[in-house]
Amino acid sequence: MKHTAKERFLQYVTVDTQSDPDSPSQPSTEKQKNLGRILVKELLEMGVSDAHLDEFGYVYGTIPANTDKKVPVICFCSHMDTSPDCSGEGVRPMIHTKYKGQDLILPDDKSVVIRMSEHPDLKDQIGNDIITASGTTLLGADNKAGLAAIMSATHILLNNKQLKHGKIRILFTPDEEIGRGVDKVDMKKLGAKFGYTIDGETAGSIENETFSADGAVVTIHGISAHPGFAKGKMENALKIAARIVAKFPDKLSPEHTEGMQGFIHPVHFEGNIEKATIKLILRDFTEAGLKRHCKTLQRIVDSVIKPFPNSRAEVKISEQYRNMGKVLRRHPQVVANALEALKRAGFPNPIQSSIRGGTDGSRLSFMGLPCPNLFAGEHAFHSKQEWVSVQDMEKAAETMVHLAQVWEEKA
Repeated sequence: MKHTAKERFLQYVTVDTQSDPDSPSQPSTEKQKNLGRILVKELLEMGVSDAHLDEFGYVYGTIPANTDKKVPVICFCSHMDTSPDCSGEGVRPMIHTKYKGQDLILPDDKSVVIRMSEHPDLKDQIGNDIITASGTTLLGADNKAGLAAIMSATHILLNNKQLKHGKIRILFTPDEEIGRGVDKVDMKKLGAKFGYTIDGETAGSIENETFSADGAVVTIHGISAHPGFAKGKMENALKIAARIVAKFPDKLSPEHTEGMQGFIHPVHFEGNIEKATIKLILRDFTEAGLKRHCKTLQRIVDSVIKPFPNSRAEVKISEQYRNMGKVLRRHPQVVANALEALKRAGFPNPIQSSIRGGTDGSRLSFMGLPCPNLFAGEHAFHSKQEWVSVQDMEKAAETMVHLAQVWEEKA
């Protein structure tokens, strides 16, 4: 297989595609379309004749079938945006060739060090080529490693006609990092039966479950008064909100949970004496667990506001996404075919796990496109320590090539 993932990735990460949760537009930042145009140009040059960027920032394209069999249409999907948590402007990728297990000290900020003791997956990368940022930005491997792998797989499939496969749809999305990645996807135009997001971490892994997720906004309406004459009158909304946050139990916080445990997580706090707002995310692998977290939040708010008779508190819960495992269990062939492809790509014992987060596939699954998450090789995402290996991206591309063949063989 002639891989192109490395060269593509090194170009993609230099394009700033950070999304903006405070923007009401779609996409949330116009600069995401800059990468979309590059991807469309490359797809057209490869022979994907229908590749295009739509008004909402989505890239669509088709790898035509080269078999007479009636194969279900599958989709490979990755997102173009990078996280608002860390700057994605001016990314300077660094290649650490033939990694020997050493600490990776990033040159533009030598206080940023990637150590094997803190990144245990590095022990599997001895001899591989590691790509990092330079120390002042994130790298963007989440999810430009997925983009590069899909583009490399597309290149391989189009240039090797002996590799039989059905029709494959390509979908690149904006705004995944802010939870709006599939808001404007045209499912009819996409026309796929099953899908795979390429947005996972460890090589050889597939994730067939995600959190179920809700967002919450707690609004405190207090009573303002002149501080010199406030005795018996003022009810400070900021202090009330602070008491609410302080009541959240440690056992339900992200920093104290792991595995299949859910959490209640405040992510934004603002206000003044008269009004304060707390924004939270609630996560659990079961909807029953998610409901318990909602009840816990409401109980804490009610208990804290009670001693303040002239103030009031509102709790607004909104659904974000649900555990895609519920859908995937009804379509076992989607994961089974991926496991077979992983084995053919050189992973005799594929890692099947649940992801403590969500992907575009979470919502796509409930929109009619059962969609587990395959590895792209990205690690330490949303941080300056983000890294990926060239060989892992190439293995992700190989897995997709094998996956296309498995679907054709089993049709």
